[in-house]
Amino acid sequence: MTAEPILSGLRVVEISAFVAAPLGGATLASLGAEVIRIDPPGGGIDAKRWPLVNGESVYWSGLNQGKRSLTIDTRTEQGQELVTSLIAEAGIVLTNLRVHGWNSYERLRERRPDLIMAVLTGNPDGSTAVDYTVNAAIGFPFITGPEDHDGPVNHVLPAWDALAGYMLATGLLAAELRRVRTGEGQLINLSLFDVALSIAHNLGLIGEAALNPGEPRPRLGNDLFGTYSRDFLTADGRYVIAIALTSRQWADLVAATGIAGDVQRLEAEHHVDLRQEGARYELRREIGALIASWVGAHSLDEVRAAFDAHNVLWGPYQTFVELVANDPRCSPANPMFTTMAQPGIGTYPRAGAPLTFSNAERVPPTTSSAMGADTRDVLRTWLHLPESEIESLAAAGVI
Repeated sequence: MTAEPILSGLRVVEISAFVAAPLGGATLASLGAEVIRIDPPGGGIDAKRWPLVNGESVYWSGLNQGKRSLTIDTRTEQGQELVTSLIAEAGIVLTNLRVHGWNSYERLRERRPDLIMAVLTGNPDGSTAVDYTVNAAIGFPFITGPEDHDGPVNHVLPAWDALAGYMLATGLLAAELRRVRTGEGQLINLSLFDVALSIAHNLGLIGEAALNPGEPRPRLGNDLFGTYSRDFLTADGRYVIAIALTSRQWADLVAATGIAGDVQRLEAEHHVDLRQEGARYELRREIGALIASWVGAHSLDEVRAAFDAHNVLWGPYQTFVELVANDPRCSPANPMFTTMAQPGIGTYPRAGAPLTFSNAERVPPTTSSAMGADTRDVLRTWLHLPESEIESLAAAGVI
């Protein structure tokens, strides 16, 4: 008998926008939960967010894969009642939109006393912030970019959104485990800024700033703080990254590039042991010049052969186009991926959950529902509404 997906039987209502909350729902869906996303009729603010292909949002499709899509007008009393009933049926609701009145935790738990509700805000006080404003305030833009750059440098990965999405899924599952044990519901509050603060603390950045305020973390370009890593350009114009975090990795890199004699000279001149990662960081420019000279005299294939033969920790830089076209890790060779057609958009690799479980079925990637495509079926199967009532709701513009 085939094992069910790990979250089979879990039901979640998601009322969301942007990245973090939809990613939280998508994470649960990718593990087998039945997640319904509710948008206003015609779609919410993400419905046409770039990138667009054939006028359809690949962004929306990616963040809502595996969910069922409902469109309900919650500005109407009938719409609010429908959504309240769906939340009571599911017992779990996830949102990053405004919570007040009819959709407050206090009101909703009147219908479901053991309700689990997760609410994501921008700042801890509930005020508005998005990933990019959080990142501006947390400090990373002043340690990102070229060493001689003056001013902040933003990055394009919405890291705090991504981490918050996974944290929302973690929080909901923790609350569900507690509910199974005790019967208690939970109101879970999470802010993007607290997620960023947590990570900055875990990485030592807050402690460093508090304990050494006169020595702020420098901007290092593509060097790696406190150890050795940077980018190099091959003879045929390809960029690679080489890393030496441990003494073994350093020895492998030295052997592959044939710079042992130069390394001994550097150690003697500077009275250091380059097996120590702090010493490698201090002499990163001198080391970089040696390795850059070797890499620059060889093609990517030659670098690959030498580095692989010596077990160097390295990798080529590649664009997203190169990743999709050439890397087997982003293809059906990786069981996480299936190449399939998304209606209205086209055929491309679709990813499932990166997690695998020994005694639970992997949820295969699916196409994403068209906006509102599942409204009638969910109202019919979850709330057991008769067809006549569904038609009346549609005629009134509620669904």
